[in-house]
Amino acid sequence: MPDEVKLDKTEFVKEDSRQLRGTIADELAEGELDHFSKDNAGLLKHHGLYQQDNRDARKQKNEDGTRLGKAFMFMVRTRIPGGRVPADALLTELDLCERYGNQTLRITSRQGLQLHGIIKDNLQETIREINQTQLTTFGACGDIERNVMCCPAPLRHDPVHDQLQQTADAIAEELKPRTTAYSEIWLEDEDGNRENVTEFTPVDEPIYGARYLPRKFKSGVALPEDNCVDILTYDLGLLGIVENGGLVGFNVFVGGGQGVTPSAAKTFPTIAQKMAFVGVDEAVDVARALVCVFRDHGNRSDRKTARLKYLLANWGMERFKGTVEEYLGRAMAEPHPADVTGVEDHLGWNAQGDGRDFLGIYVENGRIQDTETDRTKSALRKVVETFRMPTRMTAQQNILLCDIESSQRDEIDRILADHGVVPAEDRSRIRRLSMACPALPTCGLSITESERVMPGILDQLESELSRQGLADEQITIHMTGCPNGCARPYSPDIGLVGKTVGKYTLFLGGNSLGSRLAYNFRDLVPLEEIVPTLSPVLACFREERLNGEAFGDFCDRKGRDELLAALGPIDDGE
Repeated sequence: MPDEVKLDKTEFVKEDSRQLRGTIADELAEGELDHFSKDNAGLLKHHGLYQQDNRDARKQKNEDGTRLGKAFMFMVRTRIPGGRVPADALLTELDLCERYGNQTLRITSRQGLQLHGIIKDNLQETIREINQTQLTTFGACGDIERNVMCCPAPLRHDPVHDQLQQTADAIAEELKPRTTAYSEIWLEDEDGNRENVTEFTPVDEPIYGARYLPRKFKSGVALPEDNCVDILTYDLGLLGIVENGGLVGFNVFVGGGQGVTPSAAKTFPTIAQKMAFVGVDEAVDVARALVCVFRDHGNRSDRKTARLKYLLANWGMERFKGTVEEYLGRAMAEPHPADVTGVEDHLGWNAQGDGRDFLGIYVENGRIQDTETDRTKSALRKVVETFRMPTRMTAQQNILLCDIESSQRDEIDRILADHGVVPAEDRSRIRRLSMACPALPTCGLSITESERVMPGILDQLESELSRQGLADEQITIHMTGCPNGCARPYSPDIGLVGKTVGKYTLFLGGNSLGSRLAYNFRDLVPLEEIVPTLSPVLACFREERLNGEAFGDFCDRKGRDELLAALGPIDDGE
């Protein structure tokens, strides 16, 4: 990097951190503090932890009228390539959410698990117990390769799906950091002793170096007919190409990303571009080369534009591909003509292909919890304790129960029904494909509500779709409490992005395939006006759609101006 480039402060924090140690161990031992310093909080992300505070409690006051101050807590995220969670690991996470968290466990939009509301005093025990199940939080966050996504469908005796998962596992293993900081700080040896974290013996970080990456890097693996993990929204997407029943290689897509900073016009969401075709045995090398190109050429002076998508936008595909080939040491073939053509949600009962079944259970916004009417958490605990089946998390924030014998189906259905869990086939199509980020009260970046208001929006939308005779339409809707894009709101049929308190930017014209960006249809739409605003658009769709045309395709074809003109004058409330 040229000397004249002014590095962001974060780069010096990482470089001086002694390979992600910082003074985390010292502050962890400081019992009087309920939080970590700003620099250490940044380093903690690489360990799978986000320092947060309960934003619902910010306005609470002491008896003398003074503010109570921030109620610090932590989100603990588990890194799970392909979303595969053994029975014991799921049960442990359910135990931890009750013992140390806010009594809920959350499935993320990238096939991980999150515990919310963990206080500092309970962090170490939480992380130890997760690691005892052979899972880890290390690498779930931070300026490194994040959780590697893969289609979770447990299609046994299917060599193609096996190879997809093997590829995801291999990439995750190759791109994990080598530092031993995590085990030294959080874990104990067989005798219950912690390693000495005051002495620092550096290890070789051949991929990440001293500063790690400029920002996070996301990867996913999918098939054309089932882009259930949304690979076109990631830095690296591998689309499997199958010929004569066998996986022959991957189309390599690069430069996807959903994060936006509203105050910075230089930021934007993107859909990944097709770069090359590579053989199955080349996938890991290509992933490594891409990460190294990003490491050496990504923007380290401005974190707002530090993602791979901005490097690609600045360079263009020709220069970018050529640089990747230099790092790879060989040329890559031109892309295969295949593109994404379909998406499955894998919900309901499905055959595995080995005489057993798997069951996809819908989990609203990924929040595994018990309510007065739906005790999904208790149901999952009962089923998994009884049958000890492995589970898998989906990118739509749902859960698959795997390896179910035919003799077990009735009992599983009975347990779920007794706990008020609604079968997937009784859920509306729009609800099955919906997604919302956690937002308030845990996320420090959230501007307004998302997860807590999404069920109400879906209730209204279901009624409106039914009224207009559109209840069977496949329409995707994603919602976030801020523009950072955690629930991928810029590519579905309908996207809702928090703009200010109680108001959202409404995006239209994406699709369920994740292959097209939506456009800004209306800004600053109040929460209570979201469905009334969509209602005339849906009516227009019903009357003017082409034969078989999907809602997102219709909105894309019509465009913003034509749709607005057809709807007549609208008071934007500005």
